[in-house]
Order: sequence, then C-alpha cells, then structure tokens
Amino acid sequence: MPDVAVTVIGGGVVGLAIAAELSKDYSPLFLLERRPKYGAETSSRNSEVIHAGLYYPHGSLKAQLCIEGKHLLYELCERHDIPYKRITKIITATQPDELPQLEKLYRHGIGNGVELEMMTADQVHALEPHIASFGGMLSPTTGIISAHGLMDYFYHAAKNNGAEIQMHCTVVGLTKTSDGFEVSIDEGGQRSSFTSEIVVNAAGLESDMIASLAGIDVDAAGYRLHHCKGDYFAVTNAKSKLITRLVYPIPPKESLGVHALVDLTGRLKFGPDVEYMTERSYNYAVDESKRREFAESIRRILPAITDDDISPEMSGIRAKLQRKGEPVRDFVIKHETERGLAGLVNLIGIESPGLTSSPAIALYVQRLLRND
Repeated sequence: MPDVAVTVIGGGVVGLAIAAELSKDYSPLFLLERRPKYGAETSSRNSEVIHAGLYYPHGSLKAQLCIEGKHLLYELCERHDIPYKRITKIITATQPDELPQLEKLYRHGIGNGVELEMMTADQVHALEPHIASFGGMLSPTTGIISAHGLMDYFYHAAKNNGAEIQMHCTVVGLTKTSDGFEVSIDEGGQRSSFTSEIVVNAAGLESDMIASLAGIDVDAAGYRLHHCKGDYFAVTNAKSKLITRLVYPIPPKESLGVHALVDLTGRLKFGPDVEYMTERSYNYAVDESKRREFAESIRRILPAITDDDISPEMSGIRAKLQRKGEPVRDFVIKHETERGLAGLVNLIGIESPGLTSSPAIALYVQRLLRND
C-alpha cells in the first residue's frame, strides 16, 4: 500500500487550490514546493486580475474554467474576507480601424456567456476621460484580487484538512509502480523517496520537466513549455489617478497587450509585455532600457504619460505551450491513463487565466480522479 494517497507537486495558486480541495477526501496528502515560500513564482508575479472569460476559444478549458472560477472566487472572497474589488474593465479601441475587432471580441465574449456592454467613445470618456478611445466595451464582472490573500486561504484550508505541506522540497524522480508512483525528492541535498497512489503535477514553469520524469516524451506529447517574461512599469503618484479601473487595448496575437492595472492600494501600473526567453532562468529584473518602448505602448491608451512618468516595477514569467508566433494553446489538464500512468494528472501550460481559474481547476481535477 502506498505511503501517501495524493502528492501535489507545486505550491503555486493552482497546486494550493488542488491541495485544499483534494484534502477533503484524500489522506494523507502531501504538497511539495521547491521554493522557501509557496506562490513565489508566477502566482505572485502577475496582474492579479479576476478575468471575465471573454477572450478564450468557445468550449476551451480556459473559457470554461475561467468563467466557473470567476464565480467561485467572488464567493470565496466574500465568505473568507479575501481582499478583492470588482473594479470592472474597459477594452478600448484606440484607433478607428480597431472598431471591427472590438465588435468581433464582443460577439465572441457574448458567445462565451460573459456579460458585456458596448460603449461609444463618449460613454467611455464619461468613465475614463483621460484614455484614448474611439469606442469601447465594458466588462462589469472583471475584478482584482490579492493573490497572496487567496493563496493564504488555500494554504490554511489544506492544512486544516490535514495536508502536509513541505517547502524546500524538489522532486527529482517519478517512477510508476504497481499501485502508484515512487516519488524521489531532494531536500537541501538530502535525498529520499516515498510512494504515492496519486500524483498531481501542478509544477507551473517546470511542469513539463516533472512530466518527463514520469517517462513522457514532452515534445511528442506537445507538453514542452516556453518561458515568456513580462515586465511591468509603475506610474508616478502625480498621474496615478488618471485611470480608475482596468483598461485594456484590443489584444494582439500573443497576449492581452500592455494594459492599465489599478491594484488594491490604488497604485497604477502597466504591463506585461511579451519577451520569449531563449533559456530558462529566473531573473526577475525589469529591463530599464525598455522604458521608452513601454511608454510608447502606454501612450496608446493614456496619452498624458511621458517617459519620465514611469519606473520599473516588477516582472513575471509565464509558462506557454505555444512558441512565439504560434496560435494560443489551451490548458493541458490530463489524467495520463492512456499512457499507462494511471494516477498521474498533469497540469501543463497553466498561464492566464490560471489565477482566476484556480478553484475551478481544483474541482476539475477532483472530477477527473473520481471519473477515472
């Protein structure tokens, strides 16, 4: 009999949400995180937006889990005093030739079941007088949330359910056994192993590497990740009140575009940009030389911003399944029974809207395990 019922690899917001959910039914449950603190990577370096679900392809996991997760998040925030604000979002057409794209995006979002409202330029400027707009769209269910507050909630919920959460713990081996998996770990140079009936790979930026430890050819499976860095710049206090809600441009191909973010403290920042990394590193320094280019992007939305009005703020790294220039890929959330790996659930390419989707992803994994 395996030592552990479930092992969750990865202590980001998704891994924590899964641990909180599965620990209601499975014991003992281990969550393993290689960093000294949970949520130290992508989960704490993002826009902290509760997305509405309007961008993602019809029927995709991203659309389904984002919309389900959005409702679950608002309920969790209300019930457990997690800081949030239903701040709303405007998507603005900054040029007249963007209006057809705005209309197309509106129809797409409505098709996903998202509440949206088309706006004239005058209506946009009544809400946000300082932004560039020839027309826009209001998303009333978009919000912002404290990612740390949410992760703290999931962490304590899992602990209260009896989960054991181990930091400074790197998984270095994953071998199929007759009744589960042997999980090999490294804790500060000390190596050991244990057995687990079920393994949930929620390792974020390294989830493809965990899949490969289990013997999966990640290139053949389409699981190879491509790390993509995004920088953010903050606006000086003197101009931080020029925008009062989230403001997004018409999205380019590879992201949602550099957008205006108002955080829970009222601070205004813009980001992220898109920079595919040639190698895997965890250098979170913001490139100061991007200031002029960033300011130009910002001025498309907020013309009053000068190069001197912004300063480097933070950066994050996203785990993308698509290479630069390729079509956007959906989340991979798969119980690997067809590969002869019953009991292994892989979550790969959980980029945006992963934060919004986290409680719904946890329920989806629970259903996968129950059904299989």
